[in-house]
Amino acid sequence: MAVVELKVGVHCQDCAKAIKKAIKKLEEIETYKVERELNKVTVTGNVTVEEVARALRRIGKHASDWNAEN
Repeated sequence: MAVVELKVGVHCQDCAKAIKKAIKKLEEIETYKVERELNKVTVTGNVTVEEVARALRRIGKHASDWNAEN
């Protein structure tokens, strides 16, 4: 099981809802967490950084690897 942490702009509650909806569509996820105050999305499961980032790009969100940013 992988833990994917991404930096993504979560500007409002509607952004958070859209992100959660996009993540829920991914197969083989175990858990997910959207931290609006940190602009951080954490997903655990059988997913890659690329898969989660691609799902977020589909809704117009740019995502980058959390660890590469910090």
